[in-house]
Amino acid sequence: MIHWPAAGVSHVATWSIAAAATAAVIVRPGKWPEAVWAVVGALALLLCGLISISTALQAVVEGWDVYLFLTGMMLLSELARREGLFDTLAGWAVRHAGGSARRLFALVYGIGVVVTVFMSNDATAVVLTPAVYVVAKKAGAKPLPYLFACAFIANAASFVLPISNPANLVVFGEHMPPLLAWLRAFALPAIASIVVTWGTLALLFRGELAEPVESETRVPKLSGTGRLAALGIVGVVLAMLAASALGFPLGAPTLIASLAAIATVQASKREAPWALLEHVSWSVLPLVAGLFVLVAGVVQTGLVAALTEGLRAAAHAAPRETAWGAGALVAFASNLMNNLPAGLVAGTAANSGAMPDGVRSAIAIGIDLGPNLSVTGSLATILWLAALRREGEHVSAWQFLRVGAVAMPLALLAALACL
Repeated sequence: MIHWPAAGVSHVATWSIAAAATAAVIVRPGKWPEAVWAVVGALALLLCGLISISTALQAVVEGWDVYLFLTGMMLLSELARREGLFDTLAGWAVRHAGGSARRLFALVYGIGVVVTVFMSNDATAVVLTPAVYVVAKKAGAKPLPYLFACAFIANAASFVLPISNPANLVVFGEHMPPLLAWLRAFALPAIASIVVTWGTLALLFRGELAEPVESETRVPKLSGTGRLAALGIVGVVLAMLAASALGFPLGAPTLIASLAAIATVQASKREAPWALLEHVSWSVLPLVAGLFVLVAGVVQTGLVAALTEGLRAAAHAAPRETAWGAGALVAFASNLMNNLPAGLVAGTAANSGAMPDGVRSAIAIGIDLGPNLSVTGSLATILWLAALRREGEHVSAWQFLRVGAVAMPLALLAALACL
């Protein structure tokens, strides 16, 4: 049984500010950037004396590995976009679809799997989505199934490797398993998640995928610097995998290898990197830092300690049932508060006590896969919506929910069953 902390005025105020700030990050009142609301919430905790400056600074500093990882992956994604790598991949998919919408859908989905696994889910949402939209329109296909494929695979494949989702760094923190241990725990659940999500989407969009598409779309030729960028991406992936296999933090190797890839490409073009740096979404970094501070405020109210105590007791009594319950709970909670703050809270609880590996793994699956239920679930989905808006395409929250309400629970059940 969970013994909840006594809810004094300061505790209620902290919870209220954290909840309001998280809701504003999701809803974006006044269309202001998400980072504004996370930082405003963190400052509100400080100004109201609900969290000390030293505690807030410690919370920000503790996220250093996440910031480095995000910076490296954002830079690498922008490099790939500028060099036309994603346009070439999307054009290749149309060429090899042979006029079949179903085959095109499978190829786009497969490309999304590769990009998510090795370049993180944000790359699939931000960079692959616009390229897929353009080639789908050129092929005369209804773009919605292919756009949904990008959104859903960005979450469904995001626990294949530790590097596939920044949320993995948030959930595990300093307790990140080495690569081989990760693969032993997550390989089968990830395969189940990917296959079930693909089958569900193919079934739900069977009408749109029954129509023929054009197959003579010209594949954009990859330039010399584009091929150099592709080799750079391979180098970054190898550096991240090596760091993961050795149990090192992923942030620094990711950033250093990404900077090396960019320097090589820019030197080959004899261009300065300023234009590339201008198009990176730097606001993601203060967004994550603000969320770290909000969660630190919630932690010091005793709420996370109470959750940890209840989770540890349940895991000791019934580890299998607790893993199922924890995975399902955080999966649905991610859609109420976004998976980054949910991952911070759940990860803090899971890492604060001696939790069975199965429970910790189930929490990671719930945090990564749960956001496929709604548009509010993950940063990747929010970025996906922003990418669609730039292309003049609109997907409502209800449209996403109708698909997610079927696809996410089925994939979650399959993944948890394979743990």
